[in-house]
Parts: sequence; C-alpha cells; structure tokens
Amino acid sequence: MAKRQSLFTRVIRATHFMRVVPVLALTASLGLGAAACGDDATQDTVVDTTAAAVETTLAADFPVTVGDLTLDAEPQRVVSMSATATEMLFAVGAGDKVIAVDNFSNYPADVESLAKIDAYQPSVEAISALDPDLVIISYDPGNLVEQLNALSIPVFAAYAVANLDGAYEQMQQIGALTGQADEAAFAVDAMRSEIESIVAAVTKQDPPLTYFYELDPTLYSVTSNTFIGSVLAQLGLVSIADGVQEGNDYPQLSAEVIVEKDPDIIFLADVKCCAQSAATVAEREGWSALSAVTNGSIVALDDDIASRWGPRLVELMKQVAAAIESFVSGS
Repeated sequence: MAKRQSLFTRVIRATHFMRVVPVLALTASLGLGAAACGDDATQDTVVDTTAAAVETTLAADFPVTVGDLTLDAEPQRVVSMSATATEMLFAVGAGDKVIAVDNFSNYPADVESLAKIDAYQPSVEAISALDPDLVIISYDPGNLVEQLNALSIPVFAAYAVANLDGAYEQMQQIGALTGQADEAAFAVDAMRSEIESIVAAVTKQDPPLTYFYELDPTLYSVTSNTFIGSVLAQLGLVSIADGVQEGNDYPQLSAEVIVEKDPDIIFLADVKCCAQSAATVAEREGWSALSAVTNGSIVALDDDIASRWGPRLVELMKQVAAAIESFVSGS
C-alpha cells in the first residue's frame, strides 16, 4: 500500500477523463495517473486533447490518413501503450492485431497472454523488437515518438479527450487505422445510443445533486470542467470542487471543505489502488456526519473503468445513474 500511495503522490489518477493530456501540474508537476490501472502517465506540456479536432479520413481501403499519420497498408502487428486504446482496439474488432500492450492494459481478458511494455519507462528496443507496424500511445514519455519514428515505426497519439464526442471520434480513428472502420462505426453508434438512453432516463433534480469525486485518499478531485465532470453533468450532477481552486480542475480539497459542502453523493475512484470503501470513508475524522455517509450514498467505482474513456464508459454511467436513482428514491 505504501508503494502505491507513493505513486499517487507523483501521479494522480490517469486521465480520469481529463480535459487536457494526462498531466496535472500541482506545484512542480503532478500528473494524472492511476496507480492501479488507467492510462497512467505524465507529460510536460498541456495539449488540447479533443479528438474530434483531428481531421480523419475514414476509408475501407488503404492508404488511410488520420491527422498527420498515413498508413499505406493495413497494420497487422499493433502495440498499444494505452489502456483505453487497448479496450477500443478490441471493441472495434482489431484485437487479433494486437501483439503487445502497456502494463496497465488489463481488459479484455485476451490481453493477459500478450507481451507487456512498461508504461512509465517504455523500452524503444523492446517495442522495436516486436516489429510493429503501428504503435498507439496516450502520452509521450520523453521522446518515445521521435525515437520510434526514427526507426520508421508509425505512431498514433490517442491523447485523453475532452468530451464524449472526442471519445467516439477516437474510437473511429482507431478503427480506421486498423481497417475496422465499419466495425468502429457500429460500436460507436451502439455506445452513443446506450449513453443517450441513460442520460434521458435518469432523474434530474433542481437544484442539481452535488458530488465529491475522490481520485485518491489525499482528497484530489475533479471539477465539472474535466471529462468525467462533463459526463456527470449530463446526469444532472455538480462537483463540489467547482471554483475551489481557480484555474485548477484537479484540486486537492481539504476535509474541512468537503464537510462544509456536504456532497449528496461520494464517488470513490480509489478502490483498487488504495482500498477505499464506504467503511473507510465513514471512519475518517469528521466524516461520519456527512449526508452521503448517513444516507449510504457512497459509490465504489471500478478504478479501471473510471480512469479510461473507452467503450466501458457505458458501465460507469449506468452505475452513476443507479446511484442517483437510489438517492432520489431514498430522499
């Protein structure tokens, strides 16, 4: 546990659907990286990661161009250095092309037998030895892209996205690059339809319900300006972290602020990494009187799903919607 919490001190929850690249400058530089399971990494520059902003050529035949990357032939040996991209690859039917993944990729079960590459310190030599014809990253540790390009290995940067449209677009891009454009379009349509149904069905309150979204036990959270914040806003929720630290969408809240704001619902995105639960939250000094504690409105999320913006986002939204309905029916 000490080792994992140390990692959280260096790198806070991978992406958690952030509005910018998987990075958060906290004092010197703290990234958004899941100790347990997400697309975990830091990057020195803040980048607009809206995937929808990337111009994509979707075509059944090659060559195919996505942004600045053109592939002359359909790739057969794909290395995924992004847990989200890994899930997208399998979702669009390109899983049989994946020969290696980063060490955080743990879904679907098919990846268990694949070669693993360290996400934080990826070896260019190890990647090159696999003879890939496409490498997908969610961040660029050091000069990985430059080194791979020098070896004539194509790299696609699937950075964290800003919104749901960005997630849909990125899945289509990955589908296009792997010769699965039609399958990707089908998967996106199904995902979009499910999410729209969830949003339409959930009971929204006036004023909106409030929530505290816990990234780690040191109380880092998210505002409504982040990806996950925008997703929860569609379900009628407002973050208590909004406006707490001007210009910081991943603020570290104090226990006093959380008690003062008394959120209706608490979401724990640090269950696997840090063994947090409704019981551990209730045991915190001063927290036993919180409305979310007394009402049983503490939701233990799956760290993996909560830190990725891929197809399993549907599962996350279903869980959040269920929590809202439970709160409403009990109030």
